[in-house]
Amino acid sequence: MLNETIHYAQANSHEILVALGQHIEVAFIATLLTIIIAIPLAVALMNHRQAGEFVLQVASVIQTIPSLAILGLLIPFVGIGTVPAIIALVLYAIMPVFQNTYAGLTNIDPLLIEAADAMGVSRRYKLMRVQIPLAMPMILSGIRIGVVMIIGTATLAALIGGGGLGTYILLGIQSNNNAALLIGALLSAALALIASWLIKLLAHANFKKLFIGVATLVIIGGGAFGIHTLMTPKTETITIAGKMGGEPEILINMYKDLIKADDPHINVTLKRNFGGTSFLFKALKAKQIDIYPEFTGTVLQSLVKTTQPISHDPTQAYHQGETALSQQFNMTLLRPMAYQNGYGMTVTQQTADKYHLKTIADLAKHPEFRAGFDPDFYQQSDGYPGLKQAYGLHFNSVKTMEPSLRYQALAQGDLDVTDAYTTDPQIKKYHLVLLQDSKSFFPPYQGSPLMLTSFAKAHPQVVKSLNRIAGKISTQDMQQLNYQVTVQHQKASVVAKRYLQSHHLL
Repeated sequence: MLNETIHYAQANSHEILVALGQHIEVAFIATLLTIIIAIPLAVALMNHRQAGEFVLQVASVIQTIPSLAILGLLIPFVGIGTVPAIIALVLYAIMPVFQNTYAGLTNIDPLLIEAADAMGVSRRYKLMRVQIPLAMPMILSGIRIGVVMIIGTATLAALIGGGGLGTYILLGIQSNNNAALLIGALLSAALALIASWLIKLLAHANFKKLFIGVATLVIIGGGAFGIHTLMTPKTETITIAGKMGGEPEILINMYKDLIKADDPHINVTLKRNFGGTSFLFKALKAKQIDIYPEFTGTVLQSLVKTTQPISHDPTQAYHQGETALSQQFNMTLLRPMAYQNGYGMTVTQQTADKYHLKTIADLAKHPEFRAGFDPDFYQQSDGYPGLKQAYGLHFNSVKTMEPSLRYQALAQGDLDVTDAYTTDPQIKKYHLVLLQDSKSFFPPYQGSPLMLTSFAKAHPQVVKSLNRIAGKISTQDMQQLNYQVTVQHQKASVVAKRYLQSHHLL
């Protein structure tokens, strides 16, 4: 395991350093904003106990809200990337910093305050020379807690395109790549320990000299960044995002290679492991991303409203989805690839043999089965809710979990049934059995680039580039590509480019 991790780190050293830099940047900005907000607020309220207690209660309530929920709520207002991540981190870290600062300032020995008042010093002098120095150990303790919390929670920024070490944690979970998972987790833990140690050193620092040094660094850094920005030639940036997992990462790398091959001057930014369908669709509507791979079945079942029955003919299903997206959202769904990545229900070979399971309808006889589903499948109408109506399924125990984990749980006997995608390599890896969709419930699922119509009209060359893979890539090809990334842990960018070159698409 150690050798595998070292080899992975060497092979991906540049990308890991970029992710580390993104993580440090997000954590530093969030920490700075937290200090700027929390400490002055505590100073302002130290003589107003009721207001101070109220702010403490509000901060406590915010910490009880799941971080993913906060990120989801922020996307419609501030978009994706580092901005919503920083806002969420600040909201989480305010409580320990404010609480410790407020407690430190309000629990100073009253005799010391009376002595300062008796000497006739000004309020400003008393605050800066008496109260804050006495409260400083508590303030630094709060900052330490806040910083560690920020660095740990910042891994979630990867879910909304914010980058950072969370990218490798998500990649490790999605592709069962323990080396990537360890690198992300260990570097994040190391950052937290280093930051905690540096803050501890501040307790013995000369704050005047420290402030001057930090201010100098900020001015020099800001000036250098400004000069670099002015000197860098302006190029158009196209942002392509993908859902979580190996296959979406392969597709977005193919999109990038095709676009760059026709116009090397375009800057293409990839947002991998971005999240579920709803995150991506909201981001596209808000123009926070430009393109993402979507499936015809998901379009018809979850994204558009249609009164027509969903066709099980792939060509007709595509035209239904294309028309509905254009009319309802002013979006363009380009022509799909050949492969089908449809939903299915899968069990182990042992379970299939024991209970004589051949079709999804056979599952209705076994409500005692423990089911585990991908979050999208669990809530979308083309998933478990629709299956319950079509087949009369009702499992007594249903859990949601990340896509790669559900296969492991099934193979280890922790689950009895789970959803699957027909191109998933884990079906081959774990020798699973796909149950027949005897009622043809699942619609065709063909991958297609989705974008706003305004973007498509403004970028005809991009549309032409992406159309080169329309009707290409078979289901067997995609399963093999997924196997190389998810099981063999090859880089998605390498796998994508190699396929395009070997099939003369580049």
